Amino acid sequence: MGVANFFAFLFIAPSCFQLLRISESKLPQEEVDALKEITSTMGAAYWKFETDSCKIEMVGLTREPPDESERSIDCDCSFENHTVCHVVKMTLKRLSLPGILPPQLAKLPFLREVDFAYNCFTGSIPKEWASMKLASISLLVNRLSGEIPKHLGNITTLTYLMLEANQFSGVVPPELGRLINLQTLVLSSNQLTGNLPLSLSGLQNLTDFRINNNNFTGTIPNFIQNWQLLQRLEMHASGLEGPFPSNISLLKNLLQLRISDIKSPSQDFPFMGNMASLTTLVLRNCNLSGVIPSYIWMMMNLAVLDVSFNMLIGEIPTIISARRLRFIYLTGNMLSGNIPNSILKDGSSIDLSYNNFTWQDPEQPACQDGIGNLNLNLFRSSIKENKLEEYVPCSKNFSCPRYSSCLHVNCGGKDVNVKDDKGENLYVGDVDVPGGTATYFYSDDDHWGFSSTGDFMDDFESQNIRYTVSLPSSNMPELYKTARISPITLTYFHNCMENGDYTVNLHFAEIQFTNDKTYKSLGKRIFDIYVQGKLIRKNFNIENEINVADKPLVLPIYNISITNNVLEIQFYWAGKGTTRIPDAGVYGPLVSAFSVVSDSRPCSNGEKKVAVSIIIAIVAGALCLVLFISGFIWWKGFFRGKLRRKEGTKDGDIQAGNFSLEQIRAATDDFSSANKIGEGGFGPVYKACNLNQTQNLVGLIDERLGPDLNKTEVEKVVKVALLCTNASPSLRPTMSEVVNMLEGHTDIPDAIPEPSTYNDDLRFKALRDLHQHRSKQSLSGNQSQSSMTHTLSSTSGGNTHTTSYIEDHSSVDNS
Repeated sequence: MGVANFFAFLFIAPSCFQLLRISESKLPQEEVDALKEITSTMGAAYWKFETDSCKIEMVGLTREPPDESERSIDCDCSFENHTVCHVVKMTLKRLSLPGILPPQLAKLPFLREVDFAYNCFTGSIPKEWASMKLASISLLVNRLSGEIPKHLGNITTLTYLMLEANQFSGVVPPELGRLINLQTLVLSSNQLTGNLPLSLSGLQNLTDFRINNNNFTGTIPNFIQNWQLLQRLEMHASGLEGPFPSNISLLKNLLQLRISDIKSPSQDFPFMGNMASLTTLVLRNCNLSGVIPSYIWMMMNLAVLDVSFNMLIGEIPTIISARRLRFIYLTGNMLSGNIPNSILKDGSSIDLSYNNFTWQDPEQPACQDGIGNLNLNLFRSSIKENKLEEYVPCSKNFSCPRYSSCLHVNCGGKDVNVKDDKGENLYVGDVDVPGGTATYFYSDDDHWGFSSTGDFMDDFESQNIRYTVSLPSSNMPELYKTARISPITLTYFHNCMENGDYTVNLHFAEIQFTNDKTYKSLGKRIFDIYVQGKLIRKNFNIENEINVADKPLVLPIYNISITNNVLEIQFYWAGKGTTRIPDAGVYGPLVSAFSVVSDSRPCSNGEKKVAVSIIIAIVAGALCLVLFISGFIWWKGFFRGKLRRKEGTKDGDIQAGNFSLEQIRAATDDFSSANKIGEGGFGPVYKACNLNQTQNLVGLIDERLGPDLNKTEVEKVVKVALLCTNASPSLRPTMSEVVNMLEGHTDIPDAIPEPSTYNDDLRFKALRDLHQHRSKQSLSGNQSQSSMTHTLSSTSGGNTHTTSYIEDHSSVDNS
């Protein structure tokens, strides 16, 4: 035991002596004072620093900093035989500091790394920094503006420069080409313009280059071939144009290649056979044509393949040796052939939507549920003569059992009833639908659904499942507290709609950004909106429409024409906007709810809405019944003298066409609801068509009128009157036809309203008759055009803003 203790002492003693030396080391007072000046310039209201331990005890806008904040000062105490310390690294992150970048940073001559990410600094980068020997600068997510300073090119010691998510504008200064030691250069999510300067070709130590979401011009430069050490290249919506340089294959060390949403002439798939180390390949919306090279399916390290929204043709090979390939997005191409088993792997996410593959019957492997953890999206993956069937993959002989004239969906939320000036509607929720990187959902009962494509990048989750978001603490209406999101594209559809013109209302509320003065308010969400395949809004930004987050926005879209019984609403992320606020992976389309309502038909899905036309039909039918019965009796002379006072009659003064209140009360059994048949223009109409069920039509006439009535004539009149109650105008007889039937010149049709329905209220009978009549109408629609206008209006004193957008919407076939 003594020997063991001795060796333990020998092991621990050096560490103790080192700690003792550190505790004895001193941070120069000028650096202590500089730290206080620096934090004050940065806008910190509180600052407390322990000199001996080189530890921050308090910093920020409040005594207790945000939980997610990072605060540290690193000191190197190896100077002058461990008697002097110097500040070498400073991290003040996620504090939302509102000041400016401190020029006093130059008073820390040994400082090498600064991380001031996720604050709210304004202004630019101080020129005093150019005299320092900084190796790493991170200014991710701030409010810095103006041109990128040229004097940054003097900090030749820099290896890392992160300027993402600021407001820098203008051209990239050629002086950055002097940073020969630079390994990481990230300029994404700014407002940079012009060409990439040729001087950047000298950055031969670059391993990471990202310029997403900018406004650059020109083509992708050939000089990127000089970056032989490059491992990560990102150009999402950079503004640069294609085609890809042919020498891109020289970048043999690439691990991640992400290029999307570029303008380009049609180009073949670029040669990448030398990039054996690739793990992520994204070439989305780059106007690629031809086939996917066979070597792509044999890349042993490839895990993510996204070549969606191109014009690629060909088939998926039956043998795929890329064993790590788990995320495959082939959406929006012209790929064909069968879907082979080689691509149907456990744990994979495969999106084949919008293609021309062979139709998959329910019996085929792609339609089976036996493969665990497989996310497979076959939405519109085949082209069918029956367009309705494309929306229900793996179905057989699909047909619509009924057609709808409205749809209300609460995206990412639960079922909720919403009242407006037209009544109350049930918005059906889809919160119970699990998210996924390749998701397809279809409601067999209501014939609507959605398709979602993509995985949120850089969020440190291998397979994201958070495709709905919520803000339960918000004071907004329930409809806006939840939303569905998507990293690439989200499509809602209904494939059993009645043809005609519709109004679509899209509901939004930005619930992932804030309205406060923190870095969480700096996010920008930008996406495109398509309806029926037409671009409705390009670069749509929810906050820009109403200048605030957490507030409802309704976007009405008028004159939407449905001609093939299908409605499609698509949201697409085209690479614009921030992707790291408030955290990495926050971007892409967000929608709270939507409604689709016919311009000419009542809402066939809503049980609480009754159209004015139906009410008119009910009233007209009820009046028709009373008038014809009364008219016939008058015509036959019963009221003019044939009817006389009968013995035992309580009131002995019945006059032709006149009834006392007591007579009417007795005839209706004191206005019993059982005898009520509808509402007329002058009030309720009583008894009673249900007598036809027992073939006792004479019972419609009050028995106190006497036994001398001609029962044949009575039945004739009643049958004609019942025909007049039909809800459909086309099925009601004309006046001339009524006269001919009453006079015996024309036979009375037997197709009077079915007896089996007389136990129901006639109002519901009319509703059903009208629906049956309209369901037989032609399914063809006429093209409608309207001039395009764009207006913005806000409701005074309310919380809802409305943006109106009217565009020419002609017949669209989304094949």
